[in-house]
Amino acid sequence: MKFTVLSAIVATLLLGTLDALSLPGPSNNSASQFMGIKVVRIPTGPSTSALDKLKDLISKYDLDLWTTVPTINSHVDVEVPSTSYGSFMKETNGLLSQAGILEPVSIMHEDLGQSILEESAVSDEYQNQMRKAASLATPAWFNAYHPYADHLQFLSDLVTAYPSHAKIVTGGTSIQGKPITGINIFGSSGSGVKPAIIWHANVHAREWITSMTVEYMAYQLLTNYGNSTEIKGYVDKYDFYIFPIVNPDGFIYSQTTNRMWRKNRQSPPSGSSCYGRDINRNWDIHWSDTGGASTNPCDETYKGTAPFDASETRTLAAFQNAKKNSTQGVAMYIDWHSYSQMFFTPYGFDCSLSPPTELLSLAKGFTTSLKAVYGTQYTYGSSCQIIYKTTGSSDDYSYVVTGVKYTFAAELRDTGTYGFVLPANQIYPTGIETWAGVRYLLTNMK
Repeated sequence: MKFTVLSAIVATLLLGTLDALSLPGPSNNSASQFMGIKVVRIPTGPSTSALDKLKDLISKYDLDLWTTVPTINSHVDVEVPSTSYGSFMKETNGLLSQAGILEPVSIMHEDLGQSILEESAVSDEYQNQMRKAASLATPAWFNAYHPYADHLQFLSDLVTAYPSHAKIVTGGTSIQGKPITGINIFGSSGSGVKPAIIWHANVHAREWITSMTVEYMAYQLLTNYGNSTEIKGYVDKYDFYIFPIVNPDGFIYSQTTNRMWRKNRQSPPSGSSCYGRDINRNWDIHWSDTGGASTNPCDETYKGTAPFDASETRTLAAFQNAKKNSTQGVAMYIDWHSYSQMFFTPYGFDCSLSPPTELLSLAKGFTTSLKAVYGTQYTYGSSCQIIYKTTGSSDDYSYVVTGVKYTFAAELRDTGTYGFVLPANQIYPTGIETWAGVRYLLTNMK
């Protein structure tokens, strides 16, 4: 990715002690391998037979899917290299015509590599603004995406600015030994006194908007504590544990090597050369059930060889369970993802189970409050019922095993115009509207 401004420069010039990760230039980065690749959205129609033929066609061309679980009456988003675009589209259009699917194929990215470059390009004005800043924890932070090291510095700068209400915490350890770093935000009673609220973001490495969004909400909680009775009420009532990047190895890999990387960076199991577990299919909740995850190490939803065989899931669960078993307990858990604009209640592992009534009501309020800001439309409900079955997910584990009453999961912007490569100019609006939805939850939780 070509970043005309790198947060690493800011760190070097202003902070001295930070060894920031510099995002590489266009000749040796994760954008170069995507040059000329188109991302197309293909309607699936109502026929399972037609869907199977489409999946076979995608497999024939060995294409990478953005839609992890293709379903009928929906669509699949898929990367198509320029060398095979003509023949693939000819066969696709023939298949759609044969199946009587009238909805046209649309193009999300004409050139994915160029979109990746543009995703993080920033102006000279922004560069000058950040160079003059005494801290990364300013509103300007939310005008661009940033290297992993600078995310750590952003959290550290927040703690430095608000030492009476924030501290750095570690929620677990990655497979490569990196601490899963977060920020604990607390009120006048001090840390560890009130019920916990736990948020995980960047579970899937390529979903960069999620870390920026939870950092925006952390920023709002701290900067408004002293001037908003509403925000002070939230912070005095709960202990917030916000982990912007719970998959640090994968996140760094998505910045330096493969922008579309999803899983962690765990070594391949015996007999395979494919790295990574999907750490949202590796939790010990209906892990052995079929149909909600993959047993193929090369698939994006590979669940691992056993529940909790990923260090990230095992240690994050231990952190959460320890909080639940404390006197204060855990009031809320949210797992933040992108993209699709959806807000989920349990359950993911069984589509016959109805969502808990209170959670469904809160999810409706979240989406209504979010929509009131910019008109962004979200769908809400049980994840199994409105998208597809998932097993081994963190939100089901949180709700069923840990016993966190207010458990949700989210898919942030957008619905497919940009997908995972969401332009930086959408960071602010995504944060603002999501914060409106979260404020509804915090106000109406009992």
